Amino acid sequence: MEDKSNFFAMMSRMKYIERWALMRNSRAENISEHCLETAMIAHALTVISNKRFGNDHDASKAALIALYHDASEIITGDMPTPVKYYNDDIKEAYKDIEDKAGRKLLNMLPEYMQEEYESIFFKDRSEEMLWKFVKAADKISAYIKCIEEQNAGNTEFRSAKNSIEKIIGESELPEVKVFMDEFIDSYGKTLDELC
Repeated sequence: MEDKSNFFAMMSRMKYIERWALMRNSRAENISEHCLETAMIAHALTVISNKRFGNDHDASKAALIALYHDASEIITGDMPTPVKYYNDDIKEAYKDIEDKAGRKLLNMLPEYMQEEYESIFFKDRSEEMLWKFVKAADKISAYIKCIEEQNAGNTEFRSAKNSIEKIIGESELPEVKVFMDEFIDSYGKTLDELC
């Protein structure tokens, strides 16, 4: 009989890790919600790349990478951005901690599944573009959170929104511009306006 695995039980704990810990939130957001939204956006960016720019990237794999992109935070917690990027030493140390946490999670899978999941947890050079889409989707998701908080009357997210908007605006990916031009304005609408 095979050993039992804790992997998916650990993944289900993503819903307990809250984001934006240093900010006053009108509604809390956990990494499970964030990863789902990031996966939808990463998938869309990849589809845009394929359909609008003639590429041939694996949109399903981009979505899968995004679903797990913050899984290491089950172990590390969500490190606030100002702390995580305070200086290069902290940034490198935290990256190392994230890698070790990712490896620990990967090793929770039965051995016969680990190879399949390795490129979801760790970058494969051949899929570098997918990881770029996931990183861009992660920023867009954060920007959407800022829009939602401002729409709820919370001014706490004003400077975060401005800095994330600047990062998104400087993106080298044309797919990001297409997504922002075609989809982002809808996030400011009410349910009645969306329907």
